[in-house]
Amino acid sequence: MTLKIRVIAPDKIVWDADAEEIILPSSTGQLGILSGHIPLLTALDIGVMRVRINNEWKPIILLGGFAEINNNTVIILVNGAEMVSEIDIEDAKKSLEEATQLVNSAKTNKEKIEATQVLRKAKARIQASNVLVT
Repeated sequence: MTLKIRVIAPDKIVWDADAEEIILPSSTGQLGILSGHIPLLTALDIGVMRVRINNEWKPIILLGGFAEINNNTVIILVNGAEMVSEIDIEDAKKSLEEATQLVNSAKTNKEKIEATQVLRKAKARIQASNVLVT
C-alpha cells in the first residue's frame, strides 16, 4: 500500500504524489509514517521532510506547519517549502555562515529568536542538499 501525500504552502501545492514512506520533522523529533499509520495531527518544525518513492528518497525543506495523517493520506500545511533542486549549495553555505553570525551578534530576545529561525532554515537547506539516503 502507498501513502497519498500533499504538501500545501500558502502560495502553491508543493507536492502531490504517492509514496511508500515519509519522514517528517515534527516538533518532537523525526516522525516516520508508513501505510496503516493511526490518525495523527502534529506540529512540524523547520527541517527536511524525506519521501521514499520506489526505494529512492526525495528531500523537501519544510519551514514549519502542521501534518494530518488519516486513512493513508498525509496532508501537510506549511508556512513555506523549498525543493532541493532550487538550492544553490554555495549560497546555502554562505547563508549558514551569515546566520551563525546573526545568532552570535543578537542582543535582544527578539533578535535571538529571529536569528535562530534564519539559522535553522540555513541548516535545513544544507542538510537537504546532503540527503543521499538509499
